[in-house]
Amino acid sequence: MKINDMKKMSIHIGGYVLIAAVMVSVILQQPELVTGQARVPAMFVLGDSLVEVGNNNFLPIIARANYLPYGIDLNFRPTGRFSNGLNFIDLLARLVNITSPPPFADPTTSGNRILGGVNYASAAAGILDESGQNYGSRFSMNQQMVNLQTTLSQLRTMMSPQAYTDYLSRSLVILVFGSNDYINNYLMPNLYSSSFRYRPPEFAYLLLNQYARQLLALYSLGLRKIFIPGLAPLGCIPNQRATGVAPPDRCVDNVNKILGTFNEGLKSLVDQLNQRLPGAIYVYGNTYSSIGDILNNPVAYGFTVVDRACCGVGRNQGQITCLPFQTPCLNRSQYVFWDAFHPTQAANSILARRAFYGPPSDAYPVNVQQMTLLH
Repeated sequence: MKINDMKKMSIHIGGYVLIAAVMVSVILQQPELVTGQARVPAMFVLGDSLVEVGNNNFLPIIARANYLPYGIDLNFRPTGRFSNGLNFIDLLARLVNITSPPPFADPTTSGNRILGGVNYASAAAGILDESGQNYGSRFSMNQQMVNLQTTLSQLRTMMSPQAYTDYLSRSLVILVFGSNDYINNYLMPNLYSSSFRYRPPEFAYLLLNQYARQLLALYSLGLRKIFIPGLAPLGCIPNQRATGVAPPDRCVDNVNKILGTFNEGLKSLVDQLNQRLPGAIYVYGNTYSSIGDILNNPVAYGFTVVDRACCGVGRNQGQITCLPFQTPCLNRSQYVFWDAFHPTQAANSILARRAFYGPPSDAYPVNVQQMTLLH
């Protein structure tokens, strides 16, 4: 199985077959857990279900993961993470050597608990306020920015002005948005009109313009180190494979092709922000190529199943996502996808390490490890 190259992407996934052995050895030989002093004082996380840690548990929404078998590999504790175990942000936090930040909506997330950062991510959230509304109430990107400012107002009272400025400039911000603007908006013409109103490039520019405003707002708030992963090859997730549009052994190429403008534009936006904003360190995460490499070379990474979910119902176990108390697959570490939409902990671990240790083709212009060292 190969993912078709995206015409406008600067990284062509097919080319990774030739260098897979080298890349895998570099990434997988790195330590799982960095020990010692924390690399950043705090981590602030904004995004969707790929990085949520439980905010939707406190919201009136059906997009929740607070039931088994979610969390089956976290000592059978469903926390609201859309994973069998840890998600991308948990594993990246380990590498940065800080505790994964608590969910904003949890009433206990206050006082000293917010000093290490807060996670605002909400399943079904998109760049556009309307995206994901079919699931119910959630924190959209704009609302998450409001929530972030609430936290920053509290933090400002907990330290001196100079300490606060230094704290923000050294903290790490992660934003993971865009998937729901496609999966739960543009690719749902029966519920949303966006695909009738915008051609794919026009929709991508709409998203990028909205995204750019908030990326600039982060800088104006005093934050300087900002990591922004792009979109994965969404046409390869079980949910999209389950549509039956593509042959059984292929991804939905038409879905993957429309993502090129967004990913290419986001990388270009990172360049523009770094050039125009003094002291800014914006970094683009090439999730598309990282996931594509895993899907093109699964055995090299220890995977045997790439085309269906470990837990789900129907074609590719992706027509209906993981249901309460459903029995998942036993060999979870060999599956790339946990449910209809999300990677397993094993896949998340690889993505986190590529973001932290990877070359410019994975994290541009520097990786997360390097950005934590810059001042």
